Amino acid sequence: MASTASETSTITDHELAQVERANASGLAPVAFVHGLWLLPSSWDRWVTLFEEAGLTAVIPGWPDDPETVEEAKAHPDVLAHKSVGQIADYVAGIISRLDKKPAVIGHSFGGLLAQILAGRGLASSTVAIDPAPFRGVLPLPISALRSASPVLKNPANRNKAVPLTYEQFRYGFANAVDEDEAKELFETYAVPGSGVPIFQAASANLNPWTEAKVDTKNPERGPMLIICGADDHTVPPAIAKAAYKKQQQNEGVTEYLEIPGRGHALVIDNGWRDVADAALAFVERFA
Repeated sequence: MASTASETSTITDHELAQVERANASGLAPVAFVHGLWLLPSSWDRWVTLFEEAGLTAVIPGWPDDPETVEEAKAHPDVLAHKSVGQIADYVAGIISRLDKKPAVIGHSFGGLLAQILAGRGLASSTVAIDPAPFRGVLPLPISALRSASPVLKNPANRNKAVPLTYEQFRYGFANAVDEDEAKELFETYAVPGSGVPIFQAASANLNPWTEAKVDTKNPERGPMLIICGADDHTVPPAIAKAAYKKQQQNEGVTEYLEIPGRGHALVIDNGWRDVADAALAFVERFA
């Protein structure tokens, strides 16, 4: 699959090495796409699980992602100014180098990105976990607005990388775990996030030219599973179900799974394995 020279100039040596390793393996690839306030390392346990199952993993970052949480906290400015379209093009530039179409798994804004990539025909199958909304997804639950308020409360945040306080992370990500685990997750995983995608998602239904849109009808989309944590404050089930209904317009397999008692941190908290097993079972059906 071809890619452009402009994409080549931005992709890191580490990401290119992952692609070369995946191609050399001959195995079916799976690409993991992180969301806001996290880094690619949030998928490390998933990568181990999927590779033990006989797949080969690629973990594309967002443009200019630091390698570590510590580095991201020390230099938050590198995370700013990243838009949905820019990130989608960047990830597409990486997975298009794979010899085989990958399964694409994304969480939060990564779940939106996974659907965008699937809509471009770049995925063999897709798992979108607590996916951020796109144009045409209409519900706006109060908890989702509150979770986005650390960014949306100040228009100047559009041009910044905005960190979450522990209290904001506790509400938006870690509401379904105990206090000790919430603090551990915050310290281990949370990084500042670009304000642009939040503003794009918030205005998607007002802007016909938004980058936060998905081609749900492309016959090349492939099978898709949308997973939602029943207690998620950031992407409540109403948003995930609305995305599912839009995706059902596609002729491909489209499924929905709601997991009781889980919040937005379901891919990194103590119950990550239940979510990963469900995603793996879906991917293996179509690998």
